[in-house]
Amino acid sequence: MSDTLQLAATSLAAQSATTEHRPLIITLFAAFVVATLFITIWAGRQTRSAADFYAGGRQFTGFQNGLAISGDYMSAASFLGIAGAIALFGYDGFLYSIGFLVAWLVALLLVAEPLRNSGRFTMGDVLAYRMRQRPVRTAAGTSTIVVSIFYLLAQMAGAGVLVSLLLGITHDGGKVLIVALVGVLMILYVTIGGMKGTTWVQMVKAVLLIAGTLLITFLVLLKFNFNISDLLGTAAEKSGHGAAFLEPGLKYGATGTSKLDFISLGIALVLGTAGLPHILIRFYTVPTSQAARKSVNWAIGIIGGFYLMTIALGFGAAAIVGSTEIVESNKAGNTAAPLLALHIGGTDSAGGAILLAVISAVAFATILAVVAGLTLASSSSFAHDIYANVIRRGQATEKEEVRAARWATVAIGVVSIGLGALARDLNVAGLVALAFAVAASANLPTILYSLFWKRFTTQGALWSIYGGLTSSVVLVLFSPVVSGKPTSMFKGMDFYWFPLENPGIVSIPLGFLLGWLGSLLGKEEPDKGKYAELEVKSLTGTGAH
Repeated sequence: MSDTLQLAATSLAAQSATTEHRPLIITLFAAFVVATLFITIWAGRQTRSAADFYAGGRQFTGFQNGLAISGDYMSAASFLGIAGAIALFGYDGFLYSIGFLVAWLVALLLVAEPLRNSGRFTMGDVLAYRMRQRPVRTAAGTSTIVVSIFYLLAQMAGAGVLVSLLLGITHDGGKVLIVALVGVLMILYVTIGGMKGTTWVQMVKAVLLIAGTLLITFLVLLKFNFNISDLLGTAAEKSGHGAAFLEPGLKYGATGTSKLDFISLGIALVLGTAGLPHILIRFYTVPTSQAARKSVNWAIGIIGGFYLMTIALGFGAAAIVGSTEIVESNKAGNTAAPLLALHIGGTDSAGGAILLAVISAVAFATILAVVAGLTLASSSSFAHDIYANVIRRGQATEKEEVRAARWATVAIGVVSIGLGALARDLNVAGLVALAFAVAASANLPTILYSLFWKRFTTQGALWSIYGGLTSSVVLVLFSPVVSGKPTSMFKGMDFYWFPLENPGIVSIPLGFLLGWLGSLLGKEEPDKGKYAELEVKSLTGTGAH
C-alpha cells in the first residue's frame, strides 16, 4: 500500500513540477519552432530549381549529410519508443536498438553508392531506368507514400503523448489538436524549405538530440557512481520482474508465437532501413557516390553512439522512475525518457522541470525533423514519379513539378493527422517496426533485383512491389496491432486472425519470391543492354546526375 501512496505522491510531484514550470516549457518549445521556421524560410529563399527542392542542390558534404541522415533516422521511435521498451521489457526492449543499428550495414554495403549513382531524385528513377516507365513509377510512388504514412503515424503518436504530458492535457480532443499542430508545422517546413530547409532542420536536431541524450546518460551514470552493474541490478529490482528483466524472453519468449514475433521483428528492422524512402532520398543530396558512402559511415558512428546511450535511458528509467509510474503515464512506455529527466533533476525542483522541458523540446524537435523528411520523400515521389512521369508523361516543367510536390505535401499532412489521432496510444517503436516491414517487403526486393539481377523485368517489379505492399499491409490490418488487445488501435474490436504483431517473416520473403516469379513467368524479355548500362552507371558513377 505504501508503494501505491508513494507512486501517487511522485505522480502528483511530476504534475506539479510541469504545471509550475509550464511557461518555461512552452517558451523552449516555441523557441525551437521559431528557430527552425527561420532556417526553413532562409533555405526556401535559396530553393530555385527542382534539384534544390528534391536534393538540396546536391551541395551537402559527406559529414553534413551523415548528420542529417542521423537526424532523419533517430526518430521518436528511437528516443521515446526504445527507452520505453527497455524500461518495460529490459533485454527484449534492447532488440530495437540492435536492429536499427545493424540495418545500416545493409544500407552501406548494398544500396548507398549504387543508388546515388543510378538515380536523380527518387527510388522510382532507379527502377524505371531499365523497365517500362509508367507502371513501375506508379508502383514506386504508391509504395513510397504508404511506407511514409506508416512511419508518420509513429511520429504523430509520439508528438501527441509528449506534448500532452508537458501541458497536462488528459482529454482526447487536446491530444488530437497537438497531432494537428505537428501536421501543420511539417507542411510548412516542406512546402517552404524543400530539401535544403529539411536537411538543416535535421542537422540542428541531431546535434540537440545527441547533446540531450549525453547529458541524461551522464546524470544516470553519475547517480550510480558509474557502476553499470548497480544500475542494471536496481532496474531489475524495480521492474517487478527480478532477474528475468535482464534476460531474453520477457516480451518475446513466453510462447512459440512470441518467439516467431521476435524473429519477424528482427528481420524487419535489419532489412527495412535500406528500403525506407526518406533515407534513400538523402543519398541524392551529396555531389558524388564517395560522399554518399562517407555520409553513411558518419551516420553509423553517430547513430551507434546514440543507441548505446539508449541503454542508460531505458534501464535508467526502470531503475529511477519505475515501470508502474511509466505505465500509468503511458501504457506503451513512450514517456519513459521525459519522466527520467524529471526524476533525475528532482521531481519537486526547478532542475527537474528544466531538464524535463529541455529533453521534451529535444524530443519534439526530433519528431518535427523526421516528419518533414518523411513528407518530403512521399510528396517528391508523387510529384516526380506519378505526376511528372505518369500523368504528364514527362512533359511537366520543373515549376509545375515542384508545385505538385507542395500540394501533395498538404494532402499527405492531412491524411497523417487523421491517422495519427487514431494511433496515439500505440508504442511508437512498434509502429516504426511496421513501417520497416512494409519497406523491406515492397521496396528492398525491387531495388536489389534492379541493381543486381539482369533477368529482372517490369512484371517482376510490379509483382514484388504490389505483392510485398499488399501482404504486409493486410497482415498488419488483421494483426493484434489493430484489434483484439488492450493496446490495439481499435480497443473495443476484435477481428484479428494473424497472430504476429510484425508481418516481416511472411511478407519480406514473399516480396522477394514474387519479384523472382514474376520475372520468370512474364513473356517480356529483360533489356540486357539497359542492365549493362545501369551496372556501369551504378558501380562507377559514369553519367550520374
